[in-house]
Amino acid sequence: MKFYITAAIPYVNAKPHLGHALEFIQGDVFARYHRQKGDETFYLTGADENSLKNVQAAEKLGASTQSLCDTNTDAFLALIDSANIQLDNFQRSSSAKHHASSQDLWRRCQASDDIYKKTYKGLYCVGCEVFYTSDELDEKGECFEHPGKPLDVVEEENYFFRLSKYQEQLIKLIETDEYKITPETKKNEALGFLRQGLEDISISRSKERAKGWGVPVPEDEEQFMYVWFDALNVYRSGAPDYWPAQMHLIGKGILRFHAIYWPAILLSANLPLPKELLVHGYITINNQKMSKTLGNVIDPMELIEKYGTDPVRYYLLREIPTDADGDFSEDKFIARFNADLANGIGNFASRVLTLAEKLTLITQAPTAQVKEKIQETKKTVQEKIESRKLHDALASIWELISFGDGYINQHAPWKMETDSEEQTEVLSNCVHILLETTRLLTPFLPDTAEALHKNIKSDPEGNIAQVKKPSTPLFQRL
Repeated sequence: MKFYITAAIPYVNAKPHLGHALEFIQGDVFARYHRQKGDETFYLTGADENSLKNVQAAEKLGASTQSLCDTNTDAFLALIDSANIQLDNFQRSSSAKHHASSQDLWRRCQASDDIYKKTYKGLYCVGCEVFYTSDELDEKGECFEHPGKPLDVVEEENYFFRLSKYQEQLIKLIETDEYKITPETKKNEALGFLRQGLEDISISRSKERAKGWGVPVPEDEEQFMYVWFDALNVYRSGAPDYWPAQMHLIGKGILRFHAIYWPAILLSANLPLPKELLVHGYITINNQKMSKTLGNVIDPMELIEKYGTDPVRYYLLREIPTDADGDFSEDKFIARFNADLANGIGNFASRVLTLAEKLTLITQAPTAQVKEKIQETKKTVQEKIESRKLHDALASIWELISFGDGYINQHAPWKMETDSEEQTEVLSNCVHILLETTRLLTPFLPDTAEALHKNIKSDPEGNIAQVKKPSTPLFQRL
């Protein structure tokens, strides 16, 4: 089975923040999970470089747009490496391959008679790279995503896309889950927007306003493509052999583009639609919105350098609900680290491996009670991942760890005669619990799982051949 997943491509006008790490890591878990199942998996993200905000950021620094994009793209690639993201392609929208694919997409929509030219005047948010009507703004006339930033009044002749033509078709596709949007609240939000009525959208910018940066409109050197028209096509240009995607993973702030604009463009171009759109929430910092103005933007690289890759992955996946907003604070991070990593999996693994190392050989299968608990956990974890609730999947894995802790405390194998039948059975059960925990953790905490696999050698049938205690603790208490 094929599984093609994408994370949204970030603007590279600045370095990555903790929200980018959250999305990349969530996508990595889904990709690793499908690889573990044996699916032909491809995971893509990239750099959204053809944005006006990139041009403006470069101008403020007195740098070229290309050099700014190069520098910040390197920062995103460094984060992907540090967070242990198994990416198959990082597609830059400044690449010649992407430009050619986007011009092909334009011509396909043109062939459907869905592109026309007209003069337009409107309120433009550079932060969102979108025109808004006055009723879509807050009481101050500002964009909800970028409060405090005045909108530009723009008037020029552009190409437009017949978005309104696809209103009823999009409603049907989303209502029937042919284009599935998760969670349900975001599906309803997209349908609500559609039922208000769609207007055609501008899909180009004058060469002057684009500063000559971006993808040129075919056969019109005075116009450049609207950034979202080409940016959404990164998902296709970066993996043409895998299209359509089984899952787009995005933040809630860009729902409209992925739930409405993108499928409409694909319908116009006579191209297959992605199967699912998974929408995650935002991270707040100490219960405040993360923003440069408040000075509370968290650099994920600094967090990883301070605490390690898997602890950061664990916090973001466990504390931040996959389908809702969640909060970050260093106090909460340390509490999670100590309770779940140091005292949880770390302590359980240390106890089991230290005791089981003394056994001559562990060959027996787990007893019925333990086997039932393991099977129940495997089923629950699979169900939670398939229902797009990674936080609940991790909670289920930690229930198995707690079960193992309770089991070893109840039976106290250290009081039993060494290598006795009774002790072998108890410790065999404990090692099987730990081994299954390790397998279940592999998509979430790959470094931790790899370290544990080195201490438990088993054959394909699950028989455990050798156990050795770790030379250092998995997680030292903070």
